[in-house]
Amino acid sequence: MPEKIIIDTDPGIDDAMAIFFAMASPKLEILGLTTTFGNVSVDMATDNALRLVEMSGHDIPVARGVAKPMVQKGLPFPDFVHGKDGFGNVNLPAPKGEAIEPSAAEFIVQMVLENPHEVTLVAIGPLGNLALALQLEPKIASLVKNVVIMGGTVLEGGNMSPVAEANIVGDPHAADKVFTADWHVHMVGLDVTHKVVMSDQVQANIRDKNPMCGEFLYKAGRFYSDFYKASRGADGCYVHDSSAIAYVIDPSLFGVEVGPVRVATEGVALGQTILKRTGYDYAFDHWENISDSSVCMSVNAEAVMDLYESTMTANSKV
Repeated sequence: MPEKIIIDTDPGIDDAMAIFFAMASPKLEILGLTTTFGNVSVDMATDNALRLVEMSGHDIPVARGVAKPMVQKGLPFPDFVHGKDGFGNVNLPAPKGEAIEPSAAEFIVQMVLENPHEVTLVAIGPLGNLALALQLEPKIASLVKNVVIMGGTVLEGGNMSPVAEANIVGDPHAADKVFTADWHVHMVGLDVTHKVVMSDQVQANIRDKNPMCGEFLYKAGRFYSDFYKASRGADGCYVHDSSAIAYVIDPSLFGVEVGPVRVATEGVALGQTILKRTGYDYAFDHWENISDSSVCMSVNAEAVMDLYESTMTANSKV
């Protein structure tokens, strides 16, 4: 049976790649998309999620989520990475549909309670919706199947500061609540996503073989790839959010370290994800009595890209 997932998202070019990847995989069933601020405002993220669903032809509900961080002031939207429309300035028409009535957090709670031990939450944006869902109904922590997030970094340099990754520093207080909740978080962060690069040739192949979304992804992907080529010297674009989807489909493609994680919520280390290694004793107890996380530290990058490309080109439509 396909694994039931909810994708919490701030579309975003890499979010669009990940959402279509999940739609195309026979191993996944998307129960809904929940939206948050991040790459764009939550209003634009919601419209963009609706656009992706309508483009795909799937019947997937979209629930609007939080509009700002729990505590800190919101950061500027990175239009230099994703364009002002979130999709590389391709300027798609307005969506025809609307978000459903429950909020994102309420939808997450509802789906987990209705499908105990069957739902995997895949968060590829800031984590306010997951934190709010835990606040609304703490017992979901024991009823989810898995929690997979794209965010954070341990050894790799950050992309917002020397130590901070964008999704985590976008709402560090929410992230710390998610990591310290009584569930096991699987973190797919920059330690692995900076090792997975999507070439222009892969994007062109998907354009040519996937008429449903290939042309859109290719056009949006030009903007995204150009940013990484200019700023990082990459031979294409980093595969952030789709790596989280790949982890859900086949976690054997990744190597993990296990231990509790805390998030710095102030100071020069704001947004840093700090993994306590097992086997060490420390003078501070910030990591005591916290559930372990599985933090991805290595990846079979070629296999991840093979999985993405083969999934996206296997069918005439997602």
